[in-house]
Amino acid sequence: MNMQELVDYLNKTAHAYYVLDKPLISDSEWDRLYDKLLSMEKETGIQLETSPTRRIGGEPLSHFTRHQHLNRLWSMEKAQSIEELNAWFDRVTQAHSKDESLPPLSYCVEYKLDGLLLNLTYEDGKLVQAATRGNGEVGESVLEQARTIQDVPLSIDYKGTVEVYGECIMRLSALHKYNETAEEKLKNARNAAAGALRNLDPKVTASRKLSAYFYGINYIEKAPFDNEEGMLNFLVENGFPVVPYFKQSSNKEDIISFVKEINEQRHLLDYMTDGCVIKVCDINTREHLGYTDKFPRWAVAYKFEAQQQTTTLESVSWEVGRTGKLTPLGHVSPLYLSGATVSRATLNNMDDIIRKGLGIGATVWIRRSNEVIPEILGIVDDGMSIEPIIAPTNCPACNTELVQIGANLFCPNREHCPRQSVGRIVHFASKNAMDIAGLSEKTAILLLEELDISRPSQLYSITKEELLRLPSFKNKKADNLLSAIQKSRHTSLDAFIFALGIPNVGRVNARVLAKHFGSLDNLKNASEEELTSIDEIGEIIAANIVDYFSDESSLEEVQALLNAGITVEENNTDESTLLLSGKKFVVTGTLNNFTRNEVQDKIISLGGEAQSQVSKKTDYLIAGENAGSKLTKARKLNIPVLSEEDFLSMIDPAHKIDSYTENEIQTIQNEKKIAKDNEQLSFL
Repeated sequence: MNMQELVDYLNKTAHAYYVLDKPLISDSEWDRLYDKLLSMEKETGIQLETSPTRRIGGEPLSHFTRHQHLNRLWSMEKAQSIEELNAWFDRVTQAHSKDESLPPLSYCVEYKLDGLLLNLTYEDGKLVQAATRGNGEVGESVLEQARTIQDVPLSIDYKGTVEVYGECIMRLSALHKYNETAEEKLKNARNAAAGALRNLDPKVTASRKLSAYFYGINYIEKAPFDNEEGMLNFLVENGFPVVPYFKQSSNKEDIISFVKEINEQRHLLDYMTDGCVIKVCDINTREHLGYTDKFPRWAVAYKFEAQQQTTTLESVSWEVGRTGKLTPLGHVSPLYLSGATVSRATLNNMDDIIRKGLGIGATVWIRRSNEVIPEILGIVDDGMSIEPIIAPTNCPACNTELVQIGANLFCPNREHCPRQSVGRIVHFASKNAMDIAGLSEKTAILLLEELDISRPSQLYSITKEELLRLPSFKNKKADNLLSAIQKSRHTSLDAFIFALGIPNVGRVNARVLAKHFGSLDNLKNASEEELTSIDEIGEIIAANIVDYFSDESSLEEVQALLNAGITVEENNTDESTLLLSGKKFVVTGTLNNFTRNEVQDKIISLGGEAQSQVSKKTDYLIAGENAGSKLTKARKLNIPVLSEEDFLSMIDPAHKIDSYTENEIQTIQNEKKIAKDNEQLSFL
């Protein structure tokens, strides 16, 4: 076989294995042919565009580029109860009845997968672009990352221009397998997939073994189908794995039964699904029903309630954090809940335990919502005898007598408690602080036990010879850690403030402090009165900051860090001309394209202020799904509420972001409507 024939054969057999689950050749034979292709590419210096060797990931990118989608990728109207779903059926029926030429209504139901949307562009049968959703009109190009996903066809039979979109996910089995050997374990499948696809290094994407299912065509020159089933068949014929659940009926009661069926069975799936999507099947009817400013009228997403089950509380352990605060952790009989095996749940403090009437041996209700840490809601009064939970009197890590401050227990042995030392180092090295890649909790424990590294400043004197004496450390791992430590020597003021670990000073407050004071010296010399004059800095935080910089050991550590060669970039940016200058935002709920931290970073980078709580001074609330009490309070205070899409439109990446005036922001918000008379077809 020549190179092209070998590439075609390997792609065909890989598709049969990964997508169809029908292997055509043995693994050893596939590996032999793959190695043969690698040799041919090395000898000739040629790598074909569709070569499977591209799936391992190339060199890291310096930044993401923007991609203009050929058609708008719409958001989805949501229904969170059967009543809301029936109201949607009524609206569709009423609109449909106005045109007698339309075929009878028929609906289809599909899984709503919980991952990150991926939009693929093909020209002349070749994959030429891949992008995230972004604001629906402009996304981030992730072509090199998408090439590493086995489910993404590098070439298709259809030769026209077409945009196909679906969901990039990480299977729960893949997450479990990854975490078995990973030094830094991934917390949940959705964030693992989103983080991998939006990682500048395609090799990271490849290492996560992502999957993808496709369910829509955003643009096509000549559609060879006229309904949803035909569209899905078109995708299958061109090598795309399609969303695994598809049922249709003209009877809305059938549709509701399908919805209930999915909800009952979703815990058996190997991927996360947080709901289902109901669509009108006929494409001509969709065009008749049209769109609102945000949603297609012909589709709705039904969201499932958070899953909760009963289990037994077997024991309670007490975790010591970096500030010395003890947090009780409930250990429960393992159960499968919301796509994961749950065996632990966080409890707030002893007051929380007493209020909920918890005890060892109690049958408890446990809930896991949106993949956050499971929560014990309370006990089931089943008459079973339970053993009372006793609060500790001494630190479980260093045996120092505990002190109680408010509702919480604290270990006062700040300098010599090993769990506090490890916690401070892990926090110092975290991504939003000094960003020392590879310095996990496991590594921090090793450094403490083997090299007596108990303070962050000591990291900067570690040698390669010392690291090589540690278990599991080889040349490459040692070099990588030393390189990351060296890279962290130059940092921003806000990152350094956050890295210090001052109690209650989170990353948002660190940005606020850096913006206000401009230098570390100014912050060190600030009084409580000056600190409390800043929005977002209350009396407790102000007192903690003053206490920190009045403490001799803290000042010695800060000076030791500076003496170790850390340079802190002062915040001298004139933010008065930036897009969001002077505007205060609160971000809440679950977002689709970004984490809340990423949105807060964007707000601050554009001159705005990211607040943690809604108040009369808040200008905007950015609300994702399950927004809760902050959304309720914002509505009571008549604070404008923005969806994720509204916010992205406000900071439209197609324009120069630092050149807007406040009037132009308002103009952007008023121009969200797009033309509905596009000659091309847009499908969901």
